[in-house]
Amino acid sequence: SRKKMADLGSLADGVRVPAGGEKVYKDQCVYSFDTPKSEGGLYVCLQTFVGLGRDFVERHYKKTGSKLFLHIKAIKQDTEKVPPKVSVDEPPAEKKPTRLAIGVEGGFPLDQPLDSHVEHTTLVVLPEFREIPLPNAALPERINASIAGVMASQAACKQEAVQTWDGEKRLPSKHAEKLLQLENGKRIPPKGWKCEQCDLTKNLWLNLTDGSILCGRRYFDGSGGNNHAVDHYTAMKYPLAVKLGTITPSGADVYSYEEDEMVLDPLLGQHLQHWGINISQMEKTDATMTELEIDMNMRIGEWSVLQESDEKLSAAYGPGLTGMVNLGNSCYFNSVMQVLLTVEEFQQKYIQTAQDTFDKCNANPADDFNVQMSKLAVSVSSGKYSQAPPGCDAAVVKEEDSTQVQKEGISPYMLKGIVGRGHAEFSTQRQQDAYEYLLHLFDFIDKIEMKNKSDFNPTALFKFQLEERLQVANTKQVKYTNIEERVLRLPVPLEKASNYKEVVQWEEIRSEKEKKKEKIKPEEIVRGNIPFTACLEDFFGSTTVAGYAGLGAAGELIKSTKMASFPDYLFVQLNKFMLAEDWTPKKLDVLVDVPEQLDLTSFKGCGRQVGEEELSSPAEPKPDVKIDEGLVSALVDMGFNLEGCRKAVYHTKNQGLEAAMEWVLQHMGDDDFVAPLDLPKSGSHGNVEVNQEHVIMLEAMGFTREHSIRGLSKTGGSLERAADWLFSHISELDEPPEKPSYSDGSGLYELKAFISHMGTSPHCGHYVCHIKKDRQWVIFNDEKVCFSKKPPISMAYIYLFKRTV
Repeated sequence: SRKKMADLGSLADGVRVPAGGEKVYKDQCVYSFDTPKSEGGLYVCLQTFVGLGRDFVERHYKKTGSKLFLHIKAIKQDTEKVPPKVSVDEPPAEKKPTRLAIGVEGGFPLDQPLDSHVEHTTLVVLPEFREIPLPNAALPERINASIAGVMASQAACKQEAVQTWDGEKRLPSKHAEKLLQLENGKRIPPKGWKCEQCDLTKNLWLNLTDGSILCGRRYFDGSGGNNHAVDHYTAMKYPLAVKLGTITPSGADVYSYEEDEMVLDPLLGQHLQHWGINISQMEKTDATMTELEIDMNMRIGEWSVLQESDEKLSAAYGPGLTGMVNLGNSCYFNSVMQVLLTVEEFQQKYIQTAQDTFDKCNANPADDFNVQMSKLAVSVSSGKYSQAPPGCDAAVVKEEDSTQVQKEGISPYMLKGIVGRGHAEFSTQRQQDAYEYLLHLFDFIDKIEMKNKSDFNPTALFKFQLEERLQVANTKQVKYTNIEERVLRLPVPLEKASNYKEVVQWEEIRSEKEKKKEKIKPEEIVRGNIPFTACLEDFFGSTTVAGYAGLGAAGELIKSTKMASFPDYLFVQLNKFMLAEDWTPKKLDVLVDVPEQLDLTSFKGCGRQVGEEELSSPAEPKPDVKIDEGLVSALVDMGFNLEGCRKAVYHTKNQGLEAAMEWVLQHMGDDDFVAPLDLPKSGSHGNVEVNQEHVIMLEAMGFTREHSIRGLSKTGGSLERAADWLFSHISELDEPPEKPSYSDGSGLYELKAFISHMGTSPHCGHYVCHIKKDRQWVIFNDEKVCFSKKPPISMAYIYLFKRTV
């Protein structure tokens, strides 16, 4: 009606048109994981552009006063009843990616289509939830512009997750313009190539300097080439090679050994002509390196590459069984979050305060860690997004059967973006080490909880202390130091494998096979069987080290480590990664018999015993500090106090009159400005050695010596972090520092979860996790959640134990 349209006109001033690059959350609710596909659809506020599920729209209206929302509902079409289109304007079928890129022509699409869903939109007016069908030319122009802007904007998840990325974009080689090409009479035929050093006829590379045709690199499983092209570069240093079979009139795969990457050769036609190859007549006959990488990326989520791939697994549904979508190399994030959320106290921390957290959030909820963590905890525990399809109690998931039911999972991209923001690695789409991410997340939560002065920091559940004991071999004096940890890192001593002889024999066989260029079959591999007790004994056992001058102990020291406390939950990492002789990362392919019931009682420390003489650090000599008395006199002549002038010259390290004068002007109001200069001794605070230069620099920022030492001790002695800590805790500095407390109990633990890694390095490959739910192991492989039949406990990377007493 005209009156209703007039009412909308009065509301038009309150709507906005999205600015370029502004995030529009039209893909997911900021308080839940509702999407346009959800039963209630998604409501996008035309003022703030946050997305809201039906349960949160009224909350947002009452909080902000926003009345106009674009309702997006994706409705699944019955494809069997939809007649095929015959329009000449019909878009082409979705093509397989041809570029190793995201968001560019030929690459992986940036916005995935809603498969067989069709979007329906309406304008909704609150508080009565009045719906106005769209499109509607009668709407005020500003409202229509806002709606059009929302629909045209890129979904926020895509902006946060990947942006446009082109992994195939190549730069011209620095060698191309002045490439040396030998006049050796060689002419290369257009086909029928073979490696000059073996019989391979595929994966061949033509060296553009001397015209040699040699095979490519050998892959980890023995397939591929025999490394002859690489070996040739090592010997001759001829930098550029082109992959035969990829040459077409539009270009080819060119690799620069010296630059160690695929490159462009702007003079490729000329360089090929030197060897008798007419680029305009060449046709593609072999897979390009890009195609090989694309094929790998398209297979990365297949169940066949994971543990239990040969088992017919039943999908698991319900509370605590919600999968998480892989956001692009985010399996490490998914696995860590799933394991943490299996800890009831950790989960409840965010569930119990969720509604209060949502109500108190005045900024953008998509950028609030507590909001997004609560959102994830509530959603995972509720089972709302893990419901079995109608008539399906336990769908059998087998990846080779694409018709089977598959879970969609939830996408916690907002949370991942918050935790990773500003970090050199975790803000990227590269694969990361799950162990490193776990520690980063703990640090991140610590900062949030400290800032909020929370009564309960969930990371305290995992903190414990190690007791390090040093004993002087000849005098029997001892020194005890307690070190805070959150993960128990255990070595993996391959030499203590129960089948060590067989492992050594296998390594000899492997070496011979590699020399003979024979392919290694998976069933031939012999893995070391290492007792878990050997890992514990290596870590907690005694070792002999050289004496420390800082301890005033000459000769040998006996070092041992024990558990000073037993946390409620204990993370254990098996350090399976090491550096090979050539300094390349190498993963130990071993089996460790980690028990489901663990007793660490015998490894409990008991501190200094009666009769043990403590080894004390020698007194530090007073530093030899020279003060330029000429500068002091010059300042005194200006009318300033002598002691204050001496401090100024000392703290500015005799850098000159201007620097000293500036220090005086900044500190002349200090209470201790006229007090005699007390040259500090090199000292320590707690267990952290304090650098006196750092103390002086912090004092120059206005902090007292006591506060400066406290800040350095809190941040491991880092000057930059200490300054950040002090500025963020100014209101607390005069409060007595709290001594950290650690939960403690028996050393009896039960295995609750573990994270497994597949790949040669923690920064590549794939992560999955297994979690025990009601005495049944469940495997979480991104969005796929299934009941496990053969949990690979002995092959895991990180374990989570719960203290039983």
